[in-house]
Amino acid sequence: MRRANVQLQADRRGEILVAAQSCFARSGFHQTSMQEICAEAGMSPGNLYRYFRSKEDIIAGIAERDRAETARQFAAVGEGNFFDGLAALAHHHLVERSLEEVALCAEIMAESRRNPAVARIYQDMEADVRTRFVALLRSAAERGEIRRDLDLDGAVTALFALADGLSWRRAVQPSFDAAAVMPLVLGMVQQLLNPALGHDKVGGTR
Repeated sequence: MRRANVQLQADRRGEILVAAQSCFARSGFHQTSMQEICAEAGMSPGNLYRYFRSKEDIIAGIAERDRAETARQFAAVGEGNFFDGLAALAHHHLVERSLEEVALCAEIMAESRRNPAVARIYQDMEADVRTRFVALLRSAAERGEIRRDLDLDGAVTALFALADGLSWRRAVQPSFDAAAVMPLVLGMVQQLLNPALGHDKVGGTR
C-alpha cells in the first residue's frame, strides 16, 4: 500500500508538470496562473499545492524530471561513434522535440533574465549539461575522435550558442525547417571539433 501511494504521488506530480508545461508554452510564464495549471491538470488548488508551492517550484520539478533523461542521452552518445551519437542528440533536441517543448525552453530562458529563482534553476541545468558535455568531448579526444588540443569549455560554449539559436528560431518562426539546415549545422560542428575530417559526412564513420 505504501509503495502504491508513492507511485500515485509520483504520477500526480508528473501530471502537474505536463499540465504546467502546456500552460507555460501556451500562455507564457507570467500570464499562467496556478489556477490555470489546476484546471489543465484537473485538480483542486489545495491538491496542487500539496506538490508544488509556486510556479518556480514547478519549473524546478520540470528541470529535475528532464535531468535523468539528459543523463541517459549523454551516456548513449558515449557508447558508440562520437559523431553518430552527437548527430542523433542534435536531431532529437533541435528537430524532433515538439513546439511545446521548444516554447517552454524559450520561456525559461526569458524568465531567467528577470526572476532570480528561475535564473538559479536555469544556471543549474546548464551547468549540469555543460559538465556532461565537457566529459563527453574529453573522452572523444582521448579516443582520437576529435582534436586533442581542443578548448573543451570554449567548444561547449560555442555548441550551446548554436543550439540555443536554432531552438529560439523554431520558437519564433513557425516556418523554420530545422531538419533542412541540420546537415549544414552538423558540418560546421564537425569542422569545429575535428577539421582533419574534412568534408566527410557528420554522423557517419570514416
